[in-house]
Amino acid sequence: MSTPPSAAAPSSTSPDFTGLRAMYVNCTLNRSPGRSHTQGVIDRSVAIMEANGVSVDRIRAVDHDIATGVRPDMTQFGWDSDEWPALLARILAADILVIGGPIWLGDNSSVTRRVIERLYGYSGVLNEHGQYAYYGRVAGCLLTGNEDGLKHCAMSILYSLQHIGFTVPPQADAGWIGEVGPGPSYLDEGSGGPENDFTNRNITFMTYNLLHTASMLRDAGGFPAYGNQRSAWDAGARPGHANPEYR
Repeated sequence: MSTPPSAAAPSSTSPDFTGLRAMYVNCTLNRSPGRSHTQGVIDRSVAIMEANGVSVDRIRAVDHDIATGVRPDMTQFGWDSDEWPALLARILAADILVIGGPIWLGDNSSVTRRVIERLYGYSGVLNEHGQYAYYGRVAGCLLTGNEDGLKHCAMSILYSLQHIGFTVPPQADAGWIGEVGPGPSYLDEGSGGPENDFTNRNITFMTYNLLHTASMLRDAGGFPAYGNQRSAWDAGARPGHANPEYR
């Protein structure tokens, strides 16, 4: 028989998150001003961020001319126009990145994949410590839909983001799918989405875990720069590896 968890007293000390900056990229397929159920989920997290003094920026990716490719600026590779460089500058200005998107056919939207591909295109650039550019930033994801695939989509997004250098804290995903199959979406009347305790709890935990991790990284001056500096590796430093000249 399992033992029920003990009830811990809530912390009386509220952390100071002022000065942190968060970016939410909504990867809905609906252009503005069309309604986005993904935005409804995002807004729950944004409200917590702003209540804690965090500066929040928002991008609805489908409203922008984002070229296909995996380079920082695709106009240098045959595309006539590409808004991504300007959008990336806003992302790089944030301590926290949250990718939000819908689930279609059990997978992430095409817009979500394009955003991740474009993020990947900048991942080889180094920061001032000689680490990959996204080191020192944290990331999470929010998902919604009325079909299965929430955990699969979250795994894909979070793997991609940590692989290119973002720090992913515990419980860094949340979402709502309602009843699997045709039915109401998150913001539809009577869906139960905005009132769902499970979803609201997970959004809250995700948001605060992002804040805690970003705050710790800020206080530490970024992610520790030892054993992970591409510039040092290229210069011949091999932490943890014996120098072959002395074998």
